[in-house]
Amino acid sequence: MTSTKAIALIAHDQKKDDLADFARSHSNVLSRYPIVATGTTGGRIVEACPDLDVRRLKSGPLGGDQQIGALIATGEVALVIFFVDPLTAMPHDVDVKALMRLAIVYDIPMALNRATAERLLSTLG
Repeated sequence: MTSTKAIALIAHDQKKDDLADFARSHSNVLSRYPIVATGTTGGRIVEACPDLDVRRLKSGPLGGDQQIGALIATGEVALVIFFVDPLTAMPHDVDVKALMRLAIVYDIPMALNRATAERLLSTLG
């Protein structure tokens, strides 16, 4: 990973298209940072924004959330954008909670919806 800290992008299944659209709308800011994303979400972002530097990790339920948590713990992530679907039960909810816990412990800004994500990105540039 480069010396610039990454922005982590994650989305639940019903929010992946929303996050890809968000990335497309904000590609000018996102292009200045390395991006880490969980598997399928990362694929959607690459399709929407082929010029972004996206490192795809495992799918969330297969350990991708934990991989991003490890990157937070090692100081490699500056910001987490996680489009959460609050209306669908998630079988890997414990992994999501662990990721949120790490963002809190390491004082990493974390957006859980588009409105917050847009506000956080506006502080970057």
